[in-house]
Amino acid sequence: MPARRTRRAAVALAATASIALLASACTGAADNKASDDPNAKTTITFWHGWSAPSEAKAIQDNVDRFEKAHPNIKVKVVGNINDDKLSQALRAGGSNGPDVAASFTTSNVGKFCHTGSFADLKPFLEKDKVDLDKTFSKVLQEYTQFEGKRCSLPLLSDAYGLYYNKDAFKAAGITAPPKTWSEFREVAKKLTKEKGDSYEQLGFMPNYLGYETVPSHYMSQWDHKYFDESGKSNLAKDPGFAEMLTYQKSLVDGLGGFAKLDRYRTTFGDEWGAKHPFHTGQVAMQLDGEWRLNFIKDAKADFEVGVAPLPVADDEVAEYGKGYLSGTIIGIAPQSKKQNAAWELIKYMTMDTDAVVEFANGIGNVPSTLEALKSPKLKVDERFKVFLDIAQHPESSTSDGAVNGSTYQDTFQDFAQKYEKGQVKDLKKGLEDTAAQIDRDIAQAK
Repeated sequence: MPARRTRRAAVALAATASIALLASACTGAADNKASDDPNAKTTITFWHGWSAPSEAKAIQDNVDRFEKAHPNIKVKVVGNINDDKLSQALRAGGSNGPDVAASFTTSNVGKFCHTGSFADLKPFLEKDKVDLDKTFSKVLQEYTQFEGKRCSLPLLSDAYGLYYNKDAFKAAGITAPPKTWSEFREVAKKLTKEKGDSYEQLGFMPNYLGYETVPSHYMSQWDHKYFDESGKSNLAKDPGFAEMLTYQKSLVDGLGGFAKLDRYRTTFGDEWGAKHPFHTGQVAMQLDGEWRLNFIKDAKADFEVGVAPLPVADDEVAEYGKGYLSGTIIGIAPQSKKQNAAWELIKYMTMDTDAVVEFANGIGNVPSTLEALKSPKLKVDERFKVFLDIAQHPESSTSDGAVNGSTYQDTFQDFAQKYEKGQVKDLKKGLEDTAAQIDRDIAQAK
């Protein structure tokens, strides 16, 4: 599956796991004084979240290449592991858990690092004299560490952009994708064809329960900071949040209102199947990641597909081309007795240019290293290049880390859903109350 594929489910599951449960994972070789010999014959266990046959094959192919380059290390691969399963294994410790683990949930890195549920990688990076600035972009470096502790590295990345139906654009007399949110609102209306209390075609599904239209993805197109210098929630103080929420609500209201849109949403096919609403023409524009290209190809969509960056706030047009970045992260289980061998696998999968490129080609994700982005072996067409450009845009961003992982995002999203439904009358007070709740949750987690 793509790096984002099960992230929504993983976030929901991980949010239910207590910090106390993870804190007990700080056992074993958490100080990284591993005594295993990386040249000795050994077997390590690698857990990951991919489950689709083609993607599982891509990761197994990468492991096979690693074993060929490191004949003394065998890797037992276990797929379809979400953060909830991973947290339980780290809590239990012992020989039944992984030595190496990958997660789709970058927003949980703060929790992984703070609690020690992933081992500190600094000693390994120093031993091999890795220059992170020459290896990964600043954004990827940022979302794989927390408060100066690097407990993970990027394993491929994701960039979010705008897919649009070129045939629908032509029929509506639209010549180019919108660059600002004001333009986007007008384009979405032109593309919408109502049919009674439903739609023949919807320009765009703006609801937060729509596929990928979550608050964090919208927020990337407004300059914003989730937390202030003191670590307090910035929701009520940074005007970007109110601007985004107000704009999104105007989209909801302008395209028929929440109730009508949500009824239409329930007719959509599975996000990961051929009946995705963009594939079928039910929606003419879709916020999504680079992996959607492979799904569109598999679904044999009968229209021409265009790709562009998401629009930006009207007063930020100079930053057009930016987007939300995320990806898969990978780390070492602190209780592993084979951390040196585990590091060899992580180093290979995250920093060997050919390995990164082959894996990116295999599952249709954005390569995570600077060298891989420039590799002539990378399979790039005009549409995929849009995502590569977004991934390298200096204003592209990701969500901030927190000691309780994605909890603050879940709290913000819960509030945003109430606001789009019209259940919140005082936006300013609502943001203040939501910020206070986020601050209380973080203080309790600490």
